[in-house]
Parts: sequence; C-alpha cells; structure tokens
Amino acid sequence: MTPLEKARSLNIDLSPITPGYLNLCIRSGNQLITSGHVSDKKGVLGKDLSVEEGYDAARNCAEKILRSVHAAHGTLDGLRCLKLLGCVYSAPDFTDQHLVINGASDLIHEIFGKDGDGYHARSALGFAAIPTGSAVEVEAIFEIL
Repeated sequence: MTPLEKARSLNIDLSPITPGYLNLCIRSGNQLITSGHVSDKKGVLGKDLSVEEGYDAARNCAEKILRSVHAAHGTLDGLRCLKLLGCVYSAPDFTDQHLVINGASDLIHEIFGKDGDGYHARSALGFAAIPTGSAVEVEAIFEIL
C-alpha cells in the first residue's frame, strides 16, 4: 500500500488547510519543509493534560502536516520523512515530552513505514508556552525521492 493509500485507509483528511500569515509547506530543492502545525487541543502537559491527551494532540499535528505536504506536493507518495521537531507546552516538572511526540512519530511510521521512508530523526522539547495555548506544535522536513 502506498503512503497516500495508507493515509486514505486511515480516513485522514488530506484537504488543504487555508494558509495564514506564513507558508505552511515550502519546497527547497528536493525537500519539503513545513511550518509548525499546532494541535486543536489546548492546555499544559503535566498540569491540565495527560500524556495520552498529548499523544493525541501530537497525532493531530502530524495529520495537519500531512495535509500541508499533500497540498504542496500533490501526493504523499515519493516522500521520505527526515526530521520532526515536537514542541510540548509543559509544566515545569514534566519530562515525558518524548512520549507525547510519539503521537506524531507513530503516525509517520504508520503512513511511510517505520523501517523505511518513515524512519526519521526527531527532537521533542518542552516549552513554557506555545502560540494560542495549543498543547503541541510539530514541524517536519521531508525529502522528495
């Protein structure tokens, strides 16, 4: 099953997101670089939200990234995920950012394959705040194969 077919089988909405102030996904050479995509879920991990809720928020970010990448590239096929950067709105003593951002990584693995084009580098960081109070923000870099 191709990445596009896999995304459709998971009922992921691939309709374009209306861009705001900045470009949601820009091509540079053979790379697609996304802006940060924030979760619909708001709140602070380790205070208002559980790791499980954060995981779902990170997955929501990855779904939005796929929509932007699809809009810029016309498909999800022929891509390799190189890097994810996950930002987690965290309470001062919260240290499970990596478990939260697994929500984004797991979706990329599911779409592109964990042992193939979805096996990516990643950073998961805690932040004192994220724009609009969103729980999670994720950005990505894809290679066009």
